[in-house]
Amino acid sequence: MDDLIRQNTESGAEPVELSEEDLNKEIDGSLKPIYFVSGLGADERIFQWLRYDGYRPVHIQWVSPERGESIEAYAKRLCLQIKDEKPCVVGLSFGGMIAVEIAKHIETEKVVLLSSVKSRAEIPFYFKLFRVLPIHRIFPFKSVLWAFYWLAYWLFSPEGTDQKKLLKTVLIETDPHFLKWALHKVVVWRNQDIPERLVHIHGRRDRIFPFRFVNPDYTVENSGHLMVMNRAEQISNLLEELIVQTTH
Repeated sequence: MDDLIRQNTESGAEPVELSEEDLNKEIDGSLKPIYFVSGLGADERIFQWLRYDGYRPVHIQWVSPERGESIEAYAKRLCLQIKDEKPCVVGLSFGGMIAVEIAKHIETEKVVLLSSVKSRAEIPFYFKLFRVLPIHRIFPFKSVLWAFYWLAYWLFSPEGTDQKKLLKTVLIETDPHFLKWALHKVVVWRNQDIPERLVHIHGRRDRIFPFRFVNPDYTVENSGHLMVMNRAEQISNLLEELIVQTTH
């Protein structure tokens, strides 16, 4: 694209040339911000296959949980990263649970869950068994998943070399303290308050939060827990549609 020119009409100065890079930054800054909360231990790389059409993604960063911190208090701390009033928040997996908790602290325009759950009723019964026998607090899940990477592939259903490589990287980089804390919060989550403007998108072949336990608004066929990666075109289209509905 040729450089574009913006005329300084106030001073009558020489036209200012805008490079394509500067123009893109200016356009991006004018787009509606949508806040994304990634899955457990992951970061914005998990969303790299998405198209962000008509909005600007803002990725909320995980922070280290404080000793004995509740999921409610943790979500409140993450709210400090949100700089816009009535934001749209998109949460993936554990990030979806956090998005629901964020909506308790600030008014949201819309909450979108991807491969997640919205209340304790949707958490599989076998997760709840860990409340009675909390082996998840001492069991080295990260080491097991890394040692038996085929198990992680089966659980998360990545497709292709790049997605499998990213999943391995996430397993290596995840803080074991954060992993144990987050797993425990999933097990003991008792939420019953569902945000009014919540939309739930779920893969029919999800093995982390199986489809038979959830009640989504949109179903993505032939897709597992990482549909945000391997069904990115479908998810991108849905997000664009939902965000356009919100804007108008």
